[in-house]
Amino acid sequence: MAGPLTGLRVLDLSRVMAGPWCTQILADMGAEVIKIERPTSGDDTRHWGPPWFKDRDGNETRESAYYLSANRGKHSVTVDIGKPEGQALVRELAAESDILVENFKSGGLARKGLDYATLEAINPGLIYCSITGFGQTGPMATMAGYDYLIQAQGGLMSITGAADGEPGAGPQRVGMAVADLTTGMNAAIAILGALHHRSQTGEGQYIDMALLDVQVSWLANQAQNYFCSGTPPTRTGEYHPNLVPYQPFPTADGEKVIIAIGNDGQFQRFCQAVGRLELADDSRFATNPERVRHRLELVPIMVEITRSRTAAEWMTLLREIAVPCGPIQNIAQVFDDPQVQAREMKIELETERGPVPGVANPIKYSRTRLEYRKAPPTLGEDTETVLARLLGKAPREIDALRRQGVL
Repeated sequence: MAGPLTGLRVLDLSRVMAGPWCTQILADMGAEVIKIERPTSGDDTRHWGPPWFKDRDGNETRESAYYLSANRGKHSVTVDIGKPEGQALVRELAAESDILVENFKSGGLARKGLDYATLEAINPGLIYCSITGFGQTGPMATMAGYDYLIQAQGGLMSITGAADGEPGAGPQRVGMAVADLTTGMNAAIAILGALHHRSQTGEGQYIDMALLDVQVSWLANQAQNYFCSGTPPTRTGEYHPNLVPYQPFPTADGEKVIIAIGNDGQFQRFCQAVGRLELADDSRFATNPERVRHRLELVPIMVEITRSRTAAEWMTLLREIAVPCGPIQNIAQVFDDPQVQAREMKIELETERGPVPGVANPIKYSRTRLEYRKAPPTLGEDTETVLARLLGKAPREIDALRRQGVL
């Protein structure tokens, strides 16, 4: 069966990561996504290399890995929206679309006649999603926001990294653009909600998504820890602030494994399996709240125990007794992992220049299916076909627009 969003059209005016991540999710779910890009240069991330994609002969192309990660399933159309003729084309495309996603600075598209108020008058059912660093209101609304800044201002770096006093202490950036990615995910969720509203009322609406809002919401249990205690959480490095033992432990072969004990029953089974039932009976360790209080006493005992077996032996033993335990893997090891392979989390999309690899969408439906119909497009590869198919532009009109520098 076709994807659940088949029949919907998305006009994508976004660049870099948060917006393109949102629209790639929509494309995977079956929506037609038309990506509007600047002539000649395109999306900024097209130039964010190396590394570059290599064609079937092993030659480097000028397609960056960064760009490829967030743009499959889309049609690339080059339009200079700084020109009145380009703005008119985008308005025509918006009239034929269900959803528009953009991440210009607040007010940036209004000066071009591409803001929600203008496009709603043309297409009342349009769902228009704006993604910015700080949202459309507040003292920072007009400022640009980037993932690194948001991780810092939104509190994430204050709880990420080694604890104060430990080697390498200090705030750390998460190794992925998590504010961008989670904002893209939340934008997709918001759009799905707006689609349901439209199906009941016929009304489109405006969606105001801010990276800072999403990052603050993502503080989740750590924010609640602060609300309940009145004390801001700090960096705890390897260990969990609310669960013990729940961290990496060294093994006999020099590797580390994560032992993630989430309840008292799991701790009791661990103690029984290693012949240390007295630990489970010890009042300091019998319950999780007491283990958290006495973490500094329990962890050295755990280290002594875990150094008695290899990493593989621990994973075999603990998985047999339903105590969560796993390896710390690099990205190459992740895609060699039998579980990851069984879940088909790596895909390849065929193109004339060779197969383009990518990470699969994690959604798995029982009835509908996701669609990987199209590799990330080269710059402007769909301009003529989209303008002819959707707007009825004749070849001579398209040629004239090219001569004017609009396309």
